[in-house]
Amino acid sequence: MISELHIRGLGVIEDAVLELSPGLTVVTGETGAGKTMVVTGLGLLFGGRGDAGAVRTGDTRAIVEGRVVVGLDSPAIRRALDVGAELDEGALLLARAVSAEGRSRAWAGGRSVPVGVLAELADDLVAVHGQSDQQRLLQPARQRAALDRYAGTPVEKPLAKYREGYLRLRAIETELADLATTGAERALEADRLRFGLAEITGVAPQAGEDARLDTEAERLANADELRQAAELAHAALLGDPTDPRGGEGTDALTLLAAARRALDQVRVHDAQLGGLADRLVEVAALAADVGADLASYSDGVDADPVRLAAVEERRAALKSLTRKYGTDAAAVLAWAERATGQLAHLEGDGERGSELERERDELRRQLGDLAGEVSRARARAGAGFGAAVTAELADLAMPHAVVTVDVSTSRDQDGLDVDGTRLGFGPHGVDEVELLLAPHPGAPARPLAKGASGGELSRVMLAVEVVFADADPVPTFVFDEVDAGVGGRAAVEVGRRLARLARSAQVLVVTHLPQVAAFADQHLVVEKASHGTVTRSGVTALDGPGRVAELTRMLAGLDDSESGRAHAQELLVAAATAKNS
Repeated sequence: MISELHIRGLGVIEDAVLELSPGLTVVTGETGAGKTMVVTGLGLLFGGRGDAGAVRTGDTRAIVEGRVVVGLDSPAIRRALDVGAELDEGALLLARAVSAEGRSRAWAGGRSVPVGVLAELADDLVAVHGQSDQQRLLQPARQRAALDRYAGTPVEKPLAKYREGYLRLRAIETELADLATTGAERALEADRLRFGLAEITGVAPQAGEDARLDTEAERLANADELRQAAELAHAALLGDPTDPRGGEGTDALTLLAAARRALDQVRVHDAQLGGLADRLVEVAALAADVGADLASYSDGVDADPVRLAAVEERRAALKSLTRKYGTDAAAVLAWAERATGQLAHLEGDGERGSELERERDELRRQLGDLAGEVSRARARAGAGFGAAVTAELADLAMPHAVVTVDVSTSRDQDGLDVDGTRLGFGPHGVDEVELLLAPHPGAPARPLAKGASGGELSRVMLAVEVVFADADPVPTFVFDEVDAGVGGRAAVEVGRRLARLARSAQVLVVTHLPQVAAFADQHLVVEKASHGTVTRSGVTALDGPGRVAELTRMLAGLDDSESGRAHAQELLVAAATAKNS
């Protein structure tokens, strides 16, 4: 239950504290005194939309704080602890702030949390019904949600599986549409890849081959010059064997030998010079080796026009590939590897499409079975729900009213096969749910939007919530003028029903009817100060005489009327008797 509510800077409320108790608490006051701001504050505290326009004029922000006492095994407490909240003597402290610029912040157990966390906690802590909720009850989606909530597990379990399958089916259909839309582009891309791979396979390049061919082509194209250069170098080192002097001349080896002999003659006089003579021996040996290699090189160099033509042809083939697929042979091979993978993926699209179509067909069959199960469970729950709401309306001065739940489906050729019939479907199944009201015998059952007056709609909403209190209870119910549009005996019955609901839950009601206020276990009155705002002293818990005075005021403003006070006392006695019975 909510044990305390602190509101600052909201609407006409400057600073007010409401200390709440179990049972039925009513909030009354003059029109415009700020009663509805109490419900607005609770809505903010439990994740409702923050409206900068609700911030009190002159204030920078509105703040709502609440102290919630609930069992430690509550899902709300577990969720709060999950986000790091800490309990204060077993109570959960919640807070919400909305700035005049529209920025919003939320806290749970002393920790800053997203506003959505407060809304999650609200699901297990409170059901807030403002004046706009009556209109929302007219929406088919809200009526379907109400029936599903009442039905519980028989609907929730198959519906959860259905929704999971529905999301998967939509994803499959999107992917299939994608494949169909881009099919032509994919085919063109596959053809391009096949052509490129065939071209590369035909040439069969090898990594580094282009560099090797460039080197060979350069050598073949300049074979004569290379051979001549090698022969000249050989002659310079070792002498020309064709020389008529028989090799005696100015070749390098001869000169090195002469230099060594000159040094050898005097090396005994200086060891350093002897070392240089030894090095000349090494140089001569190295020159001889190079000369031999030059002879071998010149013998191996041949001008081979046939081989040169073959090399140039191969180079041209590789050049054609490198212009299209990479800077060199290695890059071309890398492109071929990537293209092979891409082509496999594209060629697999056909198989992928077939797999998706098989999965789609199987999913549609499964969804048809699940949708049928959900529909049958809704139909069974609808009968019980309608009967339960009808019984509650009998206690709300609508003894002849009958509420029924119409669970219908629409045919659709593109829908699901449900029990042998092709039906349209959506994320919530194949059903359309509508609450019908026959207000009196002989009247046709009509949708609430067409067949219920404002007062009747208020009582239907209260009856629905009372039914929910048995089927899916929450600790606290909040009603803002649920008695709008009713009066007389009907108002008394609304008060009686709220008091009965308060036996199992905390109920907070903003009301303008004395017949309802008379049933309160706690009566709070909201009063404006002389400067037009509600301050801390502006929210008062009334005692016995105070309740008589407030009920007298509510009875057509008869503040000082003896008959008014007598009527107020009579209302209190009648309400106490009804509650005790």
